[in-house]
Amino acid sequence: MKPLFSYVIAFLLLCSRVWGQSVLSMAEAVQQARSNNPTLKVAGYNLGIAQSDQITATLRPNLSLNNQSLFLLRQSLYPEGTSIWNRHNQQIWWQLTKTIQWPGQRQNKIELSTQNYTYSQKVLADQERNVSLDVAQKWLDVWLLRVNKELINQAKTNADSLVRINTNRLKNQVITLNDLTRTELLAEQYALQLSTSQQEYVNELSQLKFMLGTTDSLDIAFSVPIESIPITLSFDSLLNQTLSRRTDMAVAQAGINASEVNIRLQKSLAIPQPQIGIIWNPQNSVPYLGFFGTIDLPFFNRNQGEIQKSKIVREQAIQNQKAVTIQIQTELRAAYDNYQVQRKNVDRFQTILNQSDKVLNTVRYAYLRGGTSIIDFLEAQRSWVDTRQLYYNTVLGYRQSYLQLLSVSGLISQL
Repeated sequence: MKPLFSYVIAFLLLCSRVWGQSVLSMAEAVQQARSNNPTLKVAGYNLGIAQSDQITATLRPNLSLNNQSLFLLRQSLYPEGTSIWNRHNQQIWWQLTKTIQWPGQRQNKIELSTQNYTYSQKVLADQERNVSLDVAQKWLDVWLLRVNKELINQAKTNADSLVRINTNRLKNQVITLNDLTRTELLAEQYALQLSTSQQEYVNELSQLKFMLGTTDSLDIAFSVPIESIPITLSFDSLLNQTLSRRTDMAVAQAGINASEVNIRLQKSLAIPQPQIGIIWNPQNSVPYLGFFGTIDLPFFNRNQGEIQKSKIVREQAIQNQKAVTIQIQTELRAAYDNYQVQRKNVDRFQTILNQSDKVLNTVRYAYLRGGTSIIDFLEAQRSWVDTRQLYYNTVLGYRQSYLQLLSVSGLISQL
């Protein structure tokens, strides 16, 4: 029967896709979010901005063209037959200069822009890690509402069946009207719960669709297991891998690298940049050619403030890396221990489920045979539903702990 059941599930999933409805597993949802999530799309533009800064860093200073035109105003001094516009009554100054950027300054600018682009890449990767976790958790929220909806629907079906049975039993005067009324009330309660659960499911599914960046019809792959990445390493081994894998650690290291380059850049900018050029200066029709040069004298401003700030930024980046390291160790220890506890809780719950099934079947059989009251049966029915809801919440806690461990260890990027 098990292979046949698998074929039926596969056929239903295939039909759903053919009819235009996407049925996504948790891993597929995370993969789609990495490409289409609206927040990530906005953040992706930061890479283009960083690339533009790289282009700016490679550009060289423009040439500067300067003109000064002087006109003789006293007409008595004009040569005979000339006017103010005659070149004998003018002095024209043309100056073409260029700022000289020292090679170290330009190279440091280029290297800093490259480090900033790398930093932007690492930040985007860390945002993808966070979005992956958010999408996976939202997928789990939808899953929980889906299983609760199915559970309530099953309980309602059982209650409706019992209503039909008790209706006939009342006609045969086997039970009282009070028993039928209690059964009908239970069926009506399940109907109300089912309506509420259905709306909550639709609302959560809409939020998931937004996070996936889609408006298409969507459903989750209900029976596909989510534990696609096994957790088999010891804590110490997992910690060593996490420190080299976590995206926020990469962001911290990229910040240190950029700050180191910025220190070199600010020190190089302390060296004045000279301006040199040529001058063409016709004076009263007499041509003059000369050269131009100027340079700041660094008596007061030697870029001291920016140099000091760049050093402080470096110390800040180093301290941030230390804080991230401690944070990773703390998060991983908590997530690893919680995962172990939640996994054991799920394993222990299987016995409780089996016992709950046996109790309900026994009480139901006894009630239909007149061996117990409707109160006992209704209590057993409610207990059966509560037990399964508690089980699903336990499974949810386990899966959330699994996702949290994937996130803090950086393994979630492999989904």
